[in-house]
Amino acid sequence: MSSMRKHALAAGVLYLLTFVSIPTLALYSSVHQPNYIIGTGPDSSVIIGGILEIIMALACIGTAVALYPVLKKQNEGVALGLVGSRVLEAGTIFAGVMFLLTVVTMRQNAAGADALVISRTLVTMYDRMFLIGQSFLPAVNDILLGFLLYQSRLVPRSLSLIGLIGGPVLLTGDIFVLSGLMGQHDSLTGLFAVPVAVFEFSLGIYLIVKGFKLKATENEYTSDEIIQFGRD
Repeated sequence: MSSMRKHALAAGVLYLLTFVSIPTLALYSSVHQPNYIIGTGPDSSVIIGGILEIIMALACIGTAVALYPVLKKQNEGVALGLVGSRVLEAGTIFAGVMFLLTVVTMRQNAAGADALVISRTLVTMYDRMFLIGQSFLPAVNDILLGFLLYQSRLVPRSLSLIGLIGGPVLLTGDIFVLSGLMGQHDSLTGLFAVPVAVFEFSLGIYLIVKGFKLKATENEYTSDEIIQFGRD
């Protein structure tokens, strides 16, 4: 398998792995209850959700690292920006998980009603961190990635356009939430994230099945670089 194909396959698998956190929408329902910290029942759903988000965060970093050797030939500065943005996204995810696991620990230690305000504050901080880390930053990521892929033609331009369009759409939704025009958990809010989700899922599938377009590779790389990438 050539080096280019390995980069494409790794990035594709990691992009699909970022969707592993989707169940957290249901898994975190209990911790969002106002009296969660003084309630009864298992905490396993929140812990599992935290593990899934950690996996997603690591996969986020992996996607940018896997794509960087290829994308830097198009625009190294923008490619570095994508890596940095992805790392920042992962950092916010780690912080958000820390907030929720802290609430779980307080509950397990029987913090009681006196800690209700603190627990609700931590959950609110998670929601705001989610808005930045898993909504705003992915929009920025997809604009950068869409631009690089569109310019390089490493994938069909129609696919790149989904990212270029989806990023601003998601940013618009974030602005509506921050301005109070929509609630963060409203069903309508989720619609703004659909184009970005379609872009990243479709890109993952395409990179696994097809890999990078050979013609684009030949245009972007020197003959020596093509030989190096093509070695087994």
